Amino acid sequence: MAARRQAPENKRRLPRQARSAQTVASIVEAAAQILEKGGLAAFTTNAVAERAGVSIGTLYQYFADKNALLVALARGEMKAALGEVGRALQGEGDPSVEGRVRAMVRAIVHAFRGRQRARKAVVQALLAQGNGIELMAPVAAFVARAGETVGRGPNALVGPLTREQAFVVSRALMGVVRAAVLEEQPFLASRAFEDEIVRMIVAYLGAVSTAAGRQP
Repeated sequence: MAARRQAPENKRRLPRQARSAQTVASIVEAAAQILEKGGLAAFTTNAVAERAGVSIGTLYQYFADKNALLVALARGEMKAALGEVGRALQGEGDPSVEGRVRAMVRAIVHAFRGRQRARKAVVQALLAQGNGIELMAPVAAFVARAGETVGRGPNALVGPLTREQAFVVSRALMGVVRAAVLEEQPFLASRAFEDEIVRMIVAYLGAVSTAAGRQP
């Protein structure tokens, strides 16, 4: 009897969980739209709630304040960007070190191309709040894993990256892209910009190989 009573209860919870996820997604999307249109000056919890079509009380059920909303937005953007990079590295393409590095760089740069005003506002706010380090940690971990992919094959320059090397590569890559976003550089989506980032990372990986006694 107890088992038969438990099943309907679980079925009732699932729709509520799905609705909650949809509500959170709607709130985050509304935040991105407001930031893109009006920047941080227009970014208030009341404005976000109105845009999302929810009450301010509902918004506060999920986000303590607008800073928490900014962090959630940044995490979502970063997760999507890393997902794109992962798919790029797993797909078919140029198997050389430069080809794999380019796939990673292109995916990350592409992820930052749209909604530049919103992304600029998010980056500015997170840096001011000191949340940049927290959000960079998954990037460094991902780059370390990507280094294993780059390090496979007959033309490999490196093996798995050390923690320190992954830190350098991830900060160099994200630092350059972040600067281009903050400065609203028109060349963010250009092939020339992509080429220079690839050149920087491949040169570093070559130096790592040389230091390890392996000729590139």
